[in-house]
Amino acid sequence: MAIDPNSQHEPGGNAPPMTVSEISRALKNTVEDRFSYVRVRGEISGFKRAASGHCYMTLKDADAVLDGVCWRGTAGRLAIKPEDGLDVIVTGKLTTYPGRSKYQIVIESMEMAGEGALLKLLEERKRMLAAEGLFAEERKRPLPYLPEVIGVVTSPTGAVIRDILHRLSDRFPRHVLIWPVLVQGEDAANQIARAIDGFNALDPDGDVPRPDVLIVARGGGSLEDLWSFNEEIVVRAAANSDIPLISAVGHETDTTLIDFVSDRRAPTPTAAAEIAVPVRADLMASIMDIERRRLGAIMRLVNTAEVRLNGFSRGLPDPVSLLGQATQRLDDYSERFAMAGRASLGARSERVSNLGARLRSPKQTMMLKSDRLQDLLDRFSGAGRRLVSRTGERFDRGNYTERLAKSIDRKHRQDARSLDQLSRRLESVSYKNVLARGFAVVRDADGQPVAKAAGISDGTALTIDMQDGSVAATAGSSSAPKPPARPAKKAGAKTDTDDKQGSLL
Repeated sequence: MAIDPNSQHEPGGNAPPMTVSEISRALKNTVEDRFSYVRVRGEISGFKRAASGHCYMTLKDADAVLDGVCWRGTAGRLAIKPEDGLDVIVTGKLTTYPGRSKYQIVIESMEMAGEGALLKLLEERKRMLAAEGLFAEERKRPLPYLPEVIGVVTSPTGAVIRDILHRLSDRFPRHVLIWPVLVQGEDAANQIARAIDGFNALDPDGDVPRPDVLIVARGGGSLEDLWSFNEEIVVRAAANSDIPLISAVGHETDTTLIDFVSDRRAPTPTAAAEIAVPVRADLMASIMDIERRRLGAIMRLVNTAEVRLNGFSRGLPDPVSLLGQATQRLDDYSERFAMAGRASLGARSERVSNLGARLRSPKQTMMLKSDRLQDLLDRFSGAGRRLVSRTGERFDRGNYTERLAKSIDRKHRQDARSLDQLSRRLESVSYKNVLARGFAVVRDADGQPVAKAAGISDGTALTIDMQDGSVAATAGSSSAPKPPARPAKKAGAKTDTDDKQGSLL
């Protein structure tokens, strides 16, 4: 039910009452009809993103605040990333939230409130990153001269990727890997950073080859359109890249923060392709020129060697005359060698004859050796008999035989006494003497002596050795009745112990 603001109702009139829901709907319709499309400038405050993906914030100026909401589908298409403190201009429609009796703006687009504020934010971020050393020249790495694989981070549907592929095909065709990303919008920065990290995470020996160089490219646009490449997450991902990176964002006059941290900046995406690879035709021409120069150097070397060889050949004598002289010398040497051989053979024959005349026959040699040996034997026998005679005389004079017999007899008696003493000592410590006094030795099944009752269990087979033999026994319970005590012997009574053995006590 609509309410006429001009109508007058007296207190206590008959105007029908309205429910809270009715008046909330009426206000909602009035506000949406009146403010169906508005642009509002304000500073973002209290920005938060709900788990559902919706964004909630407050726009404020010096005198008032306005609640704002951006639905999830729209938030992904925003040109800039909302942050607290940003001065922005939002476009949308006003509506009410009956649950809290508030009005709010449903944001459909967002832009910076003037390029000056955006540039100020860009300069502050640039100074912060430069202070960390991310833009230092010593961090920049040289690009490979001829990469095998090129990774491209860009939109798969724009003209940029077609320009890059076309330029690479013209200059030097290479294997290209494309990582499709958004290049504008709220989630563009996250996708670009993930693409750079993803290329670096590839295994060089994996199924998908790791690129040798990266190209991050986008076409031209406004400062807001290129803002994703000014985000801190993108700049840090480019700085941490182990793969050399070429930035090609916008046109030649456009500058983003990724240009300062990249290893090489290209004014356009097409120029990035030209930087990445050399011109194949120029390279082939260079190779052909090097090959031509190499062949020329070889030909000059061959010609120089030929000239020197011809000069050397003119100084050499005629080979035919050299061969004739050598043949003549060979004939001369052959004749002289034959004559020298015959003379040497005659001289050697005469020397052998002389030596043969001086040699004795084997029979004469054996007879001489036999006579000498017999003489030595005769001399040795005479010396032996004389030595034996002198030794016998010394033995007879010194009475050595009698003295030797007495010494042997004395030694025998001493050893016999020592052996008898040891035998008696061994007999005194023998356990059989203990058995003779009434004791016994208990052995287990293995024949080992049993020293303690604690190691015997009931039923164990035992052997008891006594003076006159051994008996078998089985261990029983320790609770068996004790044998009656033997009466005490009177003092002075004769014991049954053999007087010859004696007592140990």
